[in-house]
Amino acid sequence: MGKQRDILEKLAGAFQIQHVLLRQALAECLGTLILVMFGCGAVAQLVLSAGSHGTFLTINFAFGFAATLCILTSIFFSLLCGHLNPAVTFSMCLLGREPWRKFPLFFLCQTLGAFLGTAIVFGIYFGTQGELIVVGKNATAGIFATYPSRHLTLVNGFFNHIIGTAALIVCILAIVDPHNNPVPRGLEPFTVGFVVLVIGLSMGFNSGYAVNPARDLGPHIFTALAGWGSGNVKKIGHKANTFCFFVPICAPFLGAVVGVLIYQLMIGYHLEGEVQEKQKEMEERFKLSNMITNEDA
Repeated sequence: MGKQRDILEKLAGAFQIQHVLLRQALAECLGTLILVMFGCGAVAQLVLSAGSHGTFLTINFAFGFAATLCILTSIFFSLLCGHLNPAVTFSMCLLGREPWRKFPLFFLCQTLGAFLGTAIVFGIYFGTQGELIVVGKNATAGIFATYPSRHLTLVNGFFNHIIGTAALIVCILAIVDPHNNPVPRGLEPFTVGFVVLVIGLSMGFNSGYAVNPARDLGPHIFTALAGWGSGNVKKIGHKANTFCFFVPICAPFLGAVVGVLIYQLMIGYHLEGEVQEKQKEMEERFKLSNMITNEDA
């Protein structure tokens, strides 16, 4: 036991990273990996089993619980909670709660985590029924990345993702806002997971509620490299080409801006104003008490 402890201590000393930002980025990578691994794993079970091992409801529960677990994984290294989503990081940077230098690094690591999570799911279910095609009876690309339903137009898809991401950001800001009777410390992952579940249950029909650019971009890159390729994407037409590489990646950032504006204009600024007024009143009372004390002296 003594030798084992010494070896473990040496390994910990050798691999421990002192740079805080890099540690946060690694936590974001691992958290996003867990999110995609569990979420897309549930989709793979449903698709590859032809519906015998899962339903639309189980997929939403998988993503909701996965969001909780991956935030628990990375919450220690983040100022508020694990982001695991470039749109969330973008929102925090807009509000000045995170420095902008974090955004490109987090985006890269979150996308890498999604890529690796996709690779794990691909490895687990490799060789099962299904072909490396985007559409058709045995299509499997939709297991990993977002593709539009046949009824969905480009405008509808863009609007769908803006609203979904805005709803996510509004709820997250309400959860972590210190002035808004915040959720008790430690319960943030569970409430965010519940938000993801509700968004999936209410907005997941059109195209899988892609409110996370990294969660979509990473799998798209993996499927393009693993055998699906851009040629298969062309089989579903110009609408899908534009949708796949534009809507799920760009729309969430616009949705993040909308969500920040909605929350700040309707709740955030008012709460901050009340807090500032209370602070001014406290400062004035403190000054008056000091003046009275000095006069008595």
